[in-house]
Amino acid sequence: MESCEVFEFANGIRFIHKYVPYTKVAHTGFVLDIGSRNEQSHQVGLAHFWEHMAFKGTRKRSAYQILNTLENVGGELNAYTTKEKICFYASSLDKHYEKNISLLTDITFNSIFPEKQIEVERGVILEEIAMYKDAPEEALQDDFDSILFDKHPLGNNILGFPETVSHFTKKDFEQFFAQNIDSTKIVLSSVSNLPFRKALAIAEKYLKDLPNFKSSHKRLRFANYKAQNRVVTKPISQAHFALGRTAYSLHQAQRVPFFILNNLLGGPAMNTRLNLALREKNGLVYGIESSYTPYTDTGEWGIFFATEAKNLERAKMLVFKEIEKLKKQKLSTLQLHHTKQQIMGQMAIAEENNISFMLMMGKSLLDMGKVEALKEVFAQVESITAEDILEVANEIFDENQFSSLTYLPE
Repeated sequence: MESCEVFEFANGIRFIHKYVPYTKVAHTGFVLDIGSRNEQSHQVGLAHFWEHMAFKGTRKRSAYQILNTLENVGGELNAYTTKEKICFYASSLDKHYEKNISLLTDITFNSIFPEKQIEVERGVILEEIAMYKDAPEEALQDDFDSILFDKHPLGNNILGFPETVSHFTKKDFEQFFAQNIDSTKIVLSSVSNLPFRKALAIAEKYLKDLPNFKSSHKRLRFANYKAQNRVVTKPISQAHFALGRTAYSLHQAQRVPFFILNNLLGGPAMNTRLNLALREKNGLVYGIESSYTPYTDTGEWGIFFATEAKNLERAKMLVFKEIEKLKKQKLSTLQLHHTKQQIMGQMAIAEENNISFMLMMGKSLLDMGKVEALKEVFAQVESITAEDILEVANEIFDENQFSSLTYLPE
């Protein structure tokens, strides 16, 4: 891609950099191909706990020093865990670029998991789990994952369960690190106003002498999806509903037309078909979304909304009506054009966010082995036909394959 270059060190770690001459802010981040799906049954929540513990002390820095290294100069240090990735990232003024990389390298590879800090952070995470359980819109997504990916690591809550989080020790963190860390599955991603050679020279100081980590861990592939429907009563004021199923993986060509289809149905815009039908025309919901998340070997599609319990059946009927339209009515030439223009505009706007773009580069390099230029992505979008969209609609929107989860007020 333009202004984006990649270098691979002898130990297998890759460095990817985008040169943005007009910015004064540097964004850097380690993206690790390790996530909650790497956990074994007794380790559920360990990846996320590790993300927290990375800030609690290294061989060179105390927790206090880690927090203040960038905060004292107006920078930001953060991290997150997903089903397939752990990311540690930092942003600061360009003159602190090296400080970003020095700190990120230290917390990623040199954490010592202090026992006292484990106990403190255990309480924090148990509170985080309780907080999400009290938020039905958050709990709905987690519980729906457990239905779609029944008894598979993809179905586990990223935060973990109280019974697992309560028992993790320093040894558990060290073992999880040793079992999963692999240099060939680590990317340092960077966006700044430094030319590539200057940025690479700084990265080299911290990365070239790191060990060549090797992992023998193999992710358990997901198979044998079975549709399930579940109703749960809770002490809540609204009914919450989730509908969906498994979908295309990152490596299936159908993900592109399905991504377009999902955006038309219930993406972030206010003029999606679901938002128009349920909110604008009928006032049944405050918000409704249709989300599609592709993983390396499968994918997840779902619709989520909340409404008054008395309106639930009507809302569900309208959802199924919009789905049926997409299965039976091929998009007109004008509709297809508008749909493509909308999604390309959204992509272009998203690329303007340098921190999001930095993280996307790292994930794309790990998952796809490359980062495509925007014009290449646009060409893929433009190549999709109305027949392509109709085909994926009829394949994925098979009602016999739908799972659902309903929260009803007690």
